[in-house]
Amino acid sequence: MAIDLRDPRNYFNRELSWLKFNERVLEEAKDEKNPLLERLKFLAIFTTNLDEFMMIRYAGLKEQVAAGIVKRTADGMRPSEQLKAISKCLHPIVAQHRRILGEDILPKLNQYGIRLLAIEELSEKDNQAVEQYFTDELFPVLTPLAVDPGHPFPRLPNLSFSLLLELFDPVEGESNIAVVQVPNVLPRFFHLPGEGPRFILLEEIIKAKVGALFPGHKVRLAHEFRLTRNADIEIAEDEADDLLQVIEDEIRKRRWGDAVRLEVNSSMPRQWQAFLQETLGLHQDDIYEVCNYLNVGDFMELALLEIPELRDKPFNTRLPSEYRGEADIFSVVRQQDVLIHHPFHSFDAVLNLIEQAADDPDVLAIKQTLYRVGSRSPVVAALARAAGNGKLVTALVELKARFDEENNIVWARELERAGVHVVYGFVGLKTHCKALLIVRREAGEIRRYVHLATGNYNPGTSTIYTDFGFLSSDPELAADVSELFNSLTGFSKQNSWRKLWVAPTTLRSQIMAAIEREEAHARAGKTARIIAKMNSLVDPEVIRALYRASQAGVEIDLIIRGICCLRPGVKGLSENIRVRSIVGRFLEHSRATYFYNDGAEDIHLGSADWMQRNLNNRIEAVFPVENEKLKKKVMGVLDLMLRDNEKARELQPDGSYKRAKRQPGQNRLNAQARLLKLSAKRLAQIGELPARNSL
Repeated sequence: MAIDLRDPRNYFNRELSWLKFNERVLEEAKDEKNPLLERLKFLAIFTTNLDEFMMIRYAGLKEQVAAGIVKRTADGMRPSEQLKAISKCLHPIVAQHRRILGEDILPKLNQYGIRLLAIEELSEKDNQAVEQYFTDELFPVLTPLAVDPGHPFPRLPNLSFSLLLELFDPVEGESNIAVVQVPNVLPRFFHLPGEGPRFILLEEIIKAKVGALFPGHKVRLAHEFRLTRNADIEIAEDEADDLLQVIEDEIRKRRWGDAVRLEVNSSMPRQWQAFLQETLGLHQDDIYEVCNYLNVGDFMELALLEIPELRDKPFNTRLPSEYRGEADIFSVVRQQDVLIHHPFHSFDAVLNLIEQAADDPDVLAIKQTLYRVGSRSPVVAALARAAGNGKLVTALVELKARFDEENNIVWARELERAGVHVVYGFVGLKTHCKALLIVRREAGEIRRYVHLATGNYNPGTSTIYTDFGFLSSDPELAADVSELFNSLTGFSKQNSWRKLWVAPTTLRSQIMAAIEREEAHARAGKTARIIAKMNSLVDPEVIRALYRASQAGVEIDLIIRGICCLRPGVKGLSENIRVRSIVGRFLEHSRATYFYNDGAEDIHLGSADWMQRNLNNRIEAVFPVENEKLKKKVMGVLDLMLRDNEKARELQPDGSYKRAKRQPGQNRLNAQARLLKLSAKRLAQIGELPARNSL
């Protein structure tokens, strides 16, 4: 009997799969093999990940329920059912997260002298410092907010962290309610005087001193709570005359969306929780009680303390070996394609090219996409300098890069002031591809150079994300990139490409054709193999194609960091599909695909996951690696990922993840650590100086 490939039982729910990913992040915090401050870092990452999930995905489901939407996803769940399933899964995970913090990590940090003190533990000298800080810096920025018939409950902004207070007026003999927001413009941790990293939390100071805000009243109770609101942005681009202004307006609205989650300390009285729940219009499932601290994302400040024995060992990045002894990068790329692998290769490999282009009198034009560039970006500075040097510079700034909109608006205006032609994305589509085009005059002819990548032009994330970059002067590839920019900036309706796979025009069909080709080879009795590495696999059409390929006998290995809606290892459906996720020191961000193709071995890199949004609603560019030497480098990385038995977790048919098992006699292998070791060995062999963004 044929298996129905559309049967909901053959798919995992996207939201629950994401929660499994964040559980794997939490596992890294729990893993005692990781240095202590790195474990704290993973706790902070878990929190910031979850904040975004609640602001976007959870909030979106609540909107659907409110609108009466009952459409099922591929896994068969309605929005209301997904909300219930998320709540059932998430509450115990959050409780576990706080137990790891309070019962494991903080006590061990205390043993190393990293202490979080309560107000009653302070010495006289500490108290003097706290009093001075409260008077000089904290008190002036605090605002007491009364709650009574004349003062409705304040509309607190998204991710606000506040105190709910009970005040007693001895003259009137009455109790009143007030709110004081813990200011996010000040550091959460106040460093106490003296030797060693000793801190007191900002809210502890406020609770101890808050009576100064309410003269004539006695503060009876003070309890913390944290509010999360819907932060998704909807933009009617067709009606927007000025996209920049619309984005700015929507960002301001983001702070005031509907409440979707309330976090409270478990010591808060039930009647207070009920009051907040009713006031904010929340369901009981939206209330998260925690046993210690709110907003653990702020603990990243402690995780970054410079205590070497509690941190991962630093390492030196290097430039690609092709750069050695050659100051002219254009000369290097003319001779050969260059593969860059961050963070093992320095971002200087890209930045040096942009800076050289900015100052090179033979460079005529530079075009670049900017999705997330970070603060104080040297890339933006180089583009501005290039425009000042008289070059034609075009920057495609994606204003809809989620949670980077404000940053991108700042850089967009700076670039415009410098004379750069700035284009604000594409109507209806988010520009997610990472592309750089440099046009240069050489010996009376025009030559084009390209850089394409899986990650952003961001020096900061290049040290903590794994990403591939690719430099080439291949005329056909450069012509494709040139026409891609024409599509982005003009009225071009380009729908055929020489070498690129471009979304939304050809990427989906190319992926499907490559999978179906492997299926055909398998049915013909030939060797058939697929390896694909990405962040997320969600698209049902692609999943069905993979199921059909597996049924035909294609061997498929998927390395998927985050969401995976495909159910592997099911007899008759996906028994030839294996899925693994690697969560470790670096965020696995590179996307790569390998198709055996009857021995031709096609390898592509790019910025696109196999999700509907990437294939249908984004501008994406996936590019081939054709040089045999570079193919082997990519395959070497994929091979390490498939053999990792330290940081890899394997997805089971029931949706759980299990640590990859070491086979008898097999050595331990951490793929990221092995790549670091190989990079250090190469650095020593060639006697190269560390690059300037070394860790």
